Amino acid sequence: MKLSQWAKKRGITYKTAWRRVKEGKMPVPFEITPSGTILVHEPEATKEGIVALYARVSSSDPKADLERQVVRLLEFANAQGLSVGKTVKEVGSGLNGRRKELIKLLSDPNVTTIVVEHRDRLTRFGFEYIEASLRAQGRRILVVVEREVDDDLVRE
Repeated sequence: MKLSQWAKKRGITYKTAWRRVKEGKMPVPFEITPSGTILVHEPEATKEGIVALYARVSSSDPKADLERQVVRLLEFANAQGLSVGKTVKEVGSGLNGRRKELIKLLSDPNVTTIVVEHRDRLTRFGFEYIEASLRAQGRRILVVVEREVDDDLVRE
């Protein structure tokens, strides 16, 4: 598939995908045809399922932070040897339990691994419930940075 189609499927801009090609940071094989077209050779989803990246910023954060978060998630997935099949980006509060993109992601049984930067990127409360539910289905969440919660509201 063309690089533009691959980028759209991943939820990233063509320019970001092009930059990854030029920097040698593509997570999947590709070729550049004599005419200059970049063709991505994406492996089919295996029985292990789809690995999805989930990035979220609150509505007050700049969207550039969202793109940087996606890049960090992709670098982590590549370092772990994971082939990313889906990238989900969302703008909204972690307190909002009705985030459409997250609900679609959690509802998709083909997604077996969800990679998030911090627990609070997925949800501010109830992370353990989501994790236990997914684990019961043979699915998992990978958290890139485990950190102490320093928010008084979350601690209580």
